[in-house]
Parts: sequence; C-alpha cells; structure tokens
Amino acid sequence: MALRRVLALGAALGRRSCCSKCIPDGSSLFPPQPSLPLDFVEALRAVVGAPNVSTATAVREQHGHDESMHPCAPPDVVVWPQAVGHVQELAALCHRCRVPMVPFGTGTGLEGGVNAVQGGVCFDLSRMDAIAELSLEDFSVTVEPGVTRKALNKHLRGTGLWFPVGTVGMKGVMGLGVTALKECPWEWKRHVPIAFGDAHSFVVDEVLVVSMWEWTPNPHASSAHPPLTDPGADASLCGMAATGASGTNAVRYGTMRTNVLNLRVVLSDGRLLHTAGPGRQPRKRAAGYDLTSLFVGSEGTLGFLTQATLRLHPLPEATAVTIASFPSVGAAVACTVQVLQAAVPVARIEFLDEVMADACGRFSKMELPAAATLLLELHGSRHSLAEQQQQMEEIVRQNSGSSLAWAEGLEEREQLWSMRHNAWYAALALRPGCQVRHKDGDNGSSTPGAVSATALPSLAQGYSTDVCVPISRLPDVVVETKQDLQASGLTGPMVGHVGDGNFHCILVFNSQDPEEAQHIHAFTQRLGRRALAAGGTCTGEHGVGLGKRALLQEELGQEGLDTLRSIKAALDPHNLMNPGKVL
Repeated sequence: MALRRVLALGAALGRRSCCSKCIPDGSSLFPPQPSLPLDFVEALRAVVGAPNVSTATAVREQHGHDESMHPCAPPDVVVWPQAVGHVQELAALCHRCRVPMVPFGTGTGLEGGVNAVQGGVCFDLSRMDAIAELSLEDFSVTVEPGVTRKALNKHLRGTGLWFPVGTVGMKGVMGLGVTALKECPWEWKRHVPIAFGDAHSFVVDEVLVVSMWEWTPNPHASSAHPPLTDPGADASLCGMAATGASGTNAVRYGTMRTNVLNLRVVLSDGRLLHTAGPGRQPRKRAAGYDLTSLFVGSEGTLGFLTQATLRLHPLPEATAVTIASFPSVGAAVACTVQVLQAAVPVARIEFLDEVMADACGRFSKMELPAAATLLLELHGSRHSLAEQQQQMEEIVRQNSGSSLAWAEGLEEREQLWSMRHNAWYAALALRPGCQVRHKDGDNGSSTPGAVSATALPSLAQGYSTDVCVPISRLPDVVVETKQDLQASGLTGPMVGHVGDGNFHCILVFNSQDPEEAQHIHAFTQRLGRRALAAGGTCTGEHGVGLGKRALLQEELGQEGLDTLRSIKAALDPHNLMNPGKVL
C-alpha cells in the first residue's frame, strides 16, 4: 500500500520500514522461504548482470505487495531484465530449477497480484520501456512493459492520437507525516527508488507526502519539472493488459481487452509466443483461437507480457463535461440507459451516490448537492457537440435531473474530474480521526481540491470493491448494498462507471482493528455474491488476484474453473507462473 511505500524511505535511510512486518520481538511475520538451488542467484546474475539482481530485504519487500490490503509477501530475489532475451533466459532457468516466477510492472494493482505467496523470483519489467513502433496510419503502437499510460500519451502529443484506456487513481497517503525535509527535488525518485516505487512525492509544510496522482514540484527544489495533468494511477500498459483494466472512458472506447491487438509473451519455459502472429496488427481477425484475449486478464499466471500492440484513437476536437443531480439512484440509472439508447456518443458517465457526492463536494470545496449524481463527458466535433448537449439536457430533464452547466475549458474540466478522482481521499475523510485537510499554497498556486496531510498518522485505511452488474439491475443492487452497509455499520460511499454497470464501494475502516477488518471481508463476500445473483461479475476491472478466487468458482461453475485449470496446466504445467493467483 502507499503507506508501505512511504515508510520504505525509513528503511532506505537506515530506519525500520513498515514493510518489514516485524513483530515486537524483532522476528519477521514472513516465514523463511525454502532455500533456492545452490548457485541459483549467481546464475541469475550471469544472465542480466549483478546490478540487476537483488536479494536485499528492502527491495524484496518493496516488490512483495501492490496497493491492496493483502499482507506483503516478498519474493526470494528480484531481477530487472533489460530485453526480451533476458526474460526468456531467466524463465528457462527458473523452469529448470522449478522456481516460482512473479511478473512486476509498477505495483499499482488492487488485488495482491504481485504478492509472491510462494517466494521465488520477481521479474521487475520496468526497465524494458521502449515504444517499439508507432503507426499513425494504422492507429496502433507497440510498447514494452515498462511503458506507462501517461508516458505513452506524452509520447503521442502532437500526433492527434491518444490511448484512452486508463486506471482510476484511488489510493494515496492520508494523514501521514513521514519526515521533515526542507527540500524534496525530483531526483528523490531516482535516488531512493525503493521508497517511492510508482508513487509520486511532494512537500507540504516540510512534510514528505506521497500521492498517486501526479508529480507536484517543490518550489524550493532546484530541479522542478511541470506536473502531468492526467489523474489516476500511472499503471504499466502491459500490467493493465494482464489485469484486464478499463477505467472511466470504457463506455466509449472499450476496455483493455478490446484495445489490445497483439501480445508478445514469454511462456514459463522461456518459449516466445506472439498471440496474433509475429509483427501482425490486424483490426480484426478470425484465424483460430483468440490467444490475445486469453492472455488479457490472465494476471501473470500464463506468461510474461513483454510487448503489447495497442489500438489508438483520434483525439476529439471538442470536449464538454457536466454534472447532474437526481432524486434517486433509479432516476440516475434510468437517465444513463436512455443516454445509451439514444446513441449519444458519451465518453464518460460516472456515478456518485449521495454520500460520495456530499463527501466529494465538501472535500473539493465545490457546491454539490448530497444526491445521486452523474458526471458526463462528451467528445466530438464542435458542431456535433452542441447537438449532443441538447440531447443530454432533454434526457436529464425527463428523469428529473438538475439543470446542466457545461464546462468546456480545460481548467474547468480538470477541476470537475479532479473532484471525481479525489473520491478516495474524500471517502477517507469521512472517517472520524482521519487527518485529511486541504493546503492552499502561500502563493495561492495550489489547485482547488489538492490533498495535504498533517504530521500525525491516521489509522484509517480504504478498500475498494469492484462488482459489475447489468445496468438494468444496478438500482436494485445499489439499494441492497446501501442497506447492507447501514446494517453492518460500515462506511462505504459508492462511485462507479455506471455506463457499464461497474461500481465501487470505498470501504473505510480502522486498519488496526481485526474485528472491523473481518466485517469488511464478510461484506465484500456478500456484495460479490449479490452481484453474481444479479447476473454480474465479482470483478469488473481489478482482477481476481488473491481475494476473489472463491467467488470466481461460484461465477464460472466447476466446469468453467476446470477449463481454466486445463489451460493453465497446458501452458504452465509446473504451476510456476504467479502461483496462488486466480485459481
């Protein structure tokens, strides 16, 4: 979790990190893993060089968790391959020695997908970061696993194209004063990679804070760079393919599954597979089994995704965003269905329940009614946008929604979406004792809704659910879930991608209270089964990982699960690829 990432700085500076999971007598909560084969680590070094192999405790623990609640489970050794040939050699070596392998991208997953529950070798693929091929005429690009979605879209500037699929940044550090620093230049990320991982740092009142949103330069540092404006966790594109990620734009542009044209995969024994054939990137194909779709969402259990060919999309000429409030969840969902039925080319339809709307409004200092709320974004030409806005206003009016005011300027649009993307922070702020406050800089330069923290720790922790149901069943499922939350005494405001029926409860709880954590687990199991009973799925975009394996069996049935196991056995007969996940 982000908390672990921050306190890892303590380890880097000679203090004990929370990642060490030590108990009071100084022993570790992690039982020793079986010894690796004799000279195995030396064999790894012979492939990639000594600087690209580490058995250091801090490095292993940094690679033993993602942004989920699941306890850190470190690998025995971490390697940084530089090329696909390295991955093949390392995989072949692990296969011969029967050593488990775990792929690692940026560590922004939410279901424990990188936790090395059986030890073994963690393959950190972040240094394979080439954008191998860009074809503007074919609307496609080929990237290695170290390329993140923000890096790709930055590379695409000026081309008129973009990659719209993106994870929604949800997690960050709340109420954590880590260390007093007079200066935190950009070089910190390079100097202390263990401390930050994929997190971003900035300084508030000489307190180091980690945020998952964007770089914010310290004005006192000597090497400030302009921040990126795109919110959300900056995930690896191959990692997003591995988990079947989607995000807020999926209703218009599809999920990762529909935007991956080809994958280069290193199998567990080191063989190389191109799922659509070497060098091929057709927009459609009917040749044999769809191997690309097989590996999208496989969560590292079938092979290493070492290259992905992705579908690009034209940048819209014009964009407009608005907010609409409704008297009920049913009215908001009915509006959504009518928008889709009317073929309005909406790009995003985001839902906030009344609790989340109120929390986001107060947290981001915006006037937002405590009511079921939709955030809607339209893409198109300037001429078509006017027509779409008129359609949208009529549909919202028919469903008793509030009058609409459209934001078309970049700053206005970013402010609205910043409010949505700060939902995680707004939810945590609902918890009594969670020390979250705004900090407008002395020079007034801070963006409204920016996040700051006090110098005292908070025990509040969050967990995001991820069910997805048919849109027609969404009102009933949401109402039943809200009743369950109230009966359980849990804090869990809702936010979701209502255009495809995917919603999240951001559950806020005391991380030091085992009984409350158990209530959270029981609630998530009930919610998953409620979604299944409504004809939905236990996970719309986060993946199965460690925590949803029982629900997966209920969702697919025994025959479905046996089929998955047969595929796994055919491609990874010794169960070496990310063991313990999905199945």
